[in-house]
Amino acid sequence: MKKIIVFNVREEEVDLTKEWAKDHNVEVKLVKEQLSLENVVLAKGFDGISTSQNSPVPNDIYPIIKEYGIHQIAQRSAGVDYYDLEEAKEQGVIISNVPSYSPESIAEFALMSALTLVRKSRLIEEKVQGHDFRWQPSIRAGVINEMTVGVIGTGSIGLTSAKLFKGLGAKIVAFDVFESEAAKEIVTYKNSIEEVVEMSDIVTLHIPATKDNFHQFNLEMFKKFKPSAYFINAARGSVVDTEELIEALDTGLLAGAALDTYENEANFIPKNFEGKELNDSLLERVLSHEKIIFTPHIAHYTDVSVRRIMQISLNSVLDILTTGDTELRVN
Repeated sequence: MKKIIVFNVREEEVDLTKEWAKDHNVEVKLVKEQLSLENVVLAKGFDGISTSQNSPVPNDIYPIIKEYGIHQIAQRSAGVDYYDLEEAKEQGVIISNVPSYSPESIAEFALMSALTLVRKSRLIEEKVQGHDFRWQPSIRAGVINEMTVGVIGTGSIGLTSAKLFKGLGAKIVAFDVFESEAAKEIVTYKNSIEEVVEMSDIVTLHIPATKDNFHQFNLEMFKKFKPSAYFINAARGSVVDTEELIEALDTGLLAGAALDTYENEANFIPKNFEGKELNDSLLERVLSHEKIIFTPHIAHYTDVSVRRIMQISLNSVLDILTTGDTELRVN
């Protein structure tokens, strides 16, 4: 019987994992914590690893698990920026991910975020709570039907987002290093991110984090936005220079932002900080900013996503154990 150790298992994932294990005749061990140098010893005696990291995996882990006879780590998310892929490959460790589990979940969240910004929902709620029921210019909304939406990244999530915005009548422009023939039926591709930004009323990000796009959305980029534009990041926090986003909002370079990711989120998400000090002044500025809507990397978090992420990750572990490879490997 194959044996798989599953790190960073939340309570809601326990029954799903046990059900999968029973269906596939696999023994599983569940660990609440993320994979780390402190607990990697728990993997000794197992054949494979599934984990959901939101902090970097030390390179020292790869030779350790290799010594244990484990030749893969299955990440339960699309993002793999927590891994040194080259070092893992050098050590003979396959890293796999879950590239698509529910594009609809994230796309719908991006649309919801856009509507919240455009319809000024938070300001309306604040005024209603204060019993101010007047119609006034500060809460008067735009209409997405009359807007241009810029989609950065047209993979499965970006394309699904484009379809939703298109369904509301928006004009869709996009940029992707690898243009999609399927997307061309929905979007008009432009030659650069800057060109997309300059003509968009809403810009929504659906790109992975790479070494090349760290802080790509910085003050210089925000200077290219329309002052009336809204910015949505349901992708990766490292793509945005948060400090300079706040400066752009404070100086009127754009109208508002919805952030589902934050560049230093690993210290906070998904954890409970009720009654505790955050000790992160930048995050505190994000949370208190009147032009920012912040959510804790939750765009993907739906019933279907939780189920598919666990199943796809475990299936990829089993693929490697039985065939030596998986189509979901990223290195």
